[in-house]
Amino acid sequence: MGAVEHTPDYPPKTPPPPKRPVQPQRPDTSLEGTARARMLVRNRRSANWSLETAPWAPRKASGLVLERLHAWGYREADQIAAGLTEALVRAAVADGGRRVSVHLADRHRQALVVALSHRTGLTVVNTAVLPELTGLGAVSCGTDAAEDGRRMWAVLDL
Repeated sequence: MGAVEHTPDYPPKTPPPPKRPVQPQRPDTSLEGTARARMLVRNRRSANWSLETAPWAPRKASGLVLERLHAWGYREADQIAAGLTEALVRAAVADGGRRVSVHLADRHRQALVVALSHRTGLTVVNTAVLPELTGLGAVSCGTDAAEDGRRMWAVLDL
């Protein structure tokens, strides 16, 4: 018997489509150490302003904060709120950034005032303003530094 070539009685299978190429892992771009959580205010009234770092900024910020507190119906703690806001913004202006952000929120008859200096590269947390804030009537206060600047805050009773 001779070698007879066998021909298939059905067409050959078509190859499956190519699989998706494996996506390379994203490079790790996080900074060394722990990342600072972004400020998040939920379920309460809040306001914020961006001011130039100028000698008039603390007084302007104080006026804006008092105006908003009055709009929310708080008039009892004007002196404390004004003093705390001016101290926070004065410290943020002293950092030397291009601008200062002031944030205000209220909850349960307490107000949170935050000042953020937008000077990059501050690595040391300056706590010199904290005794002044407690002396002005802050219930709680704090500060921290990150790549985008120094954040200082104070909580006051209304």
